[in-house]
Amino acid sequence: SGERIESTMEAFTHAVEQGTQMLEMDCHLTRDGHVVVSHDENLLRQTGHDVTISSLKLQDLPLYKESLEVTFYAGRYSTGADRKFALLEDVFRKFPEMPVSIEIKENNSQLIEQVSDLVRRYNREEITVWASVNSRIMKECRTMNGSMPYSFSEKRGVLLLLLFYSGLLPFVPLGESLLQFYLPRIINRRFIPEEGIMRNRLAVSLLEKVTMRKSLFKHLAARGIQV
Repeated sequence: SGERIESTMEAFTHAVEQGTQMLEMDCHLTRDGHVVVSHDENLLRQTGHDVTISSLKLQDLPLYKESLEVTFYAGRYSTGADRKFALLEDVFRKFPEMPVSIEIKENNSQLIEQVSDLVRRYNREEITVWASVNSRIMKECRTMNGSMPYSFSEKRGVLLLLLFYSGLLPFVPLGESLLQFYLPRIINRRFIPEEGIMRNRLAVSLLEKVTMRKSLFKHLAARGIQV
């Protein structure tokens, strides 16, 4: 998303051409039941229109802005020829063998069911990962389709760190297949308020030292968990 407008087919194609090993995306459901790839449910930041995906039919979704600020690089803007919101189904069709991580941000059973149905339809259960920071949403995803691998939720990530620093991690079974960490230093002002602890350099440095541990990543890799 740093070189093309985020979450468009052009952006995904570019990422694959550059050798990415997994596509990561967020999905939302339109009013007429289409699974759309979009970081936000509200489209104000991306399109300039203060509307939600769930309130619109697919055909009524606005285009992305011609120039869009990169979410992890304040002051840098991406452009591209493709300004249309991508459908999850189009991603599956174009990249049938590419692993995909799908983050579900809202506890919407219809959305979760639709995503699961698409994964099954395109025979992607082994290479499509459930992702959510919310443990309740993750539970719903796994209940809907327990054949898909899944990533650590926020609570499970905290537990992982506690087990690691207590020395108990080697003795505790883990069901997750993927660990995703967000680096505070590269997240821009939209996601970290101007005021607050995440604007404190010392706090950010401490957080990175606690989470970015090579020995932890090595241990997880040895257990077949991708970081």
